[in-house]
Amino acid sequence: MPERKLTKKEMFFSFLNKLFFLTAGPFIAAFALEVFLVPNNIIDGGIVGVSIIVSYLTKINLGLLIFLINIPFFLLAFNKIGKKFVLQTFYAIGMLSLALNIFTTHHMPTTDDLLLCTVFGGIILGTGVGLVLKNEGSLDGTEIMSLVLSKKFGFSVGEWIMLFNVFIYSAAGLVFGWNRAMYAVLTYFIAFRVIDVVLEGLNSAKSIEVISDRAEEIGQELIEKLDISVTYLHGVGGYSGAQKTIIYCVVSRLELAKMKEIIKNIDTNAFITIVDVHEAYGGRIRGRQR
Repeated sequence: MPERKLTKKEMFFSFLNKLFFLTAGPFIAAFALEVFLVPNNIIDGGIVGVSIIVSYLTKINLGLLIFLINIPFFLLAFNKIGKKFVLQTFYAIGMLSLALNIFTTHHMPTTDDLLLCTVFGGIILGTGVGLVLKNEGSLDGTEIMSLVLSKKFGFSVGEWIMLFNVFIYSAAGLVFGWNRAMYAVLTYFIAFRVIDVVLEGLNSAKSIEVISDRAEEIGQELIEKLDISVTYLHGVGGYSGAQKTIIYCVVSRLELAKMKEIIKNIDTNAFITIVDVHEAYGGRIRGRQR
């Protein structure tokens, strides 16, 4: 069956939706930086962190620095990743620079409680960055550099980002003091977890595989009691050589405990594997609530 193409109207509204979040995300991130983090000398990782340190030492405008330092990474990504991503990243970072100057001009009120600034700054920053990433943009050129280096020299993208951040937070410790550097690391981890929530949603799904001699009985109970769809896969035991029926299904996190209870009530020896699902479309994933 041929894939249905989007109409011009659908494409237009999709573009507006993406543009809205590529604008809102940077403004949310800028709010976190100017209200909670920068006034208390708590940095973010990556290019933003480098820019905060350089701005503090040179008094150059922070928004301008973030934009200028990211330019080489735009050029690098243009050939390596693609025009669409670069244009959307260029726009998002431009909005971040603009928003930082707007919030700086209006001198937004803040608190000097470092723990509150760390927690709320991390949550708000992670929300803004997550919205940009979810809409195929970026606010940090180190991710682009890490992607290129991982292909050329090995190591994963995450390992390169961690290496960059070790140097950045070490520099923050030398400039702002190690106390502030430790708060900055805590901010980074809070923001990192919030980004995951924004990208995956609060009601993350779980992919389940069950191997049991009573697979069909378990499958029927899952269908009736959880109102989900199950798929039967056929396999062969590597040790016994016996034919096995495998149940495959996707459930919400809230249904997971009930699902395990149903399986154990039927077969206490059932083998169950559970894997996080970042996105799931179609089918009957959430039962009647959908």
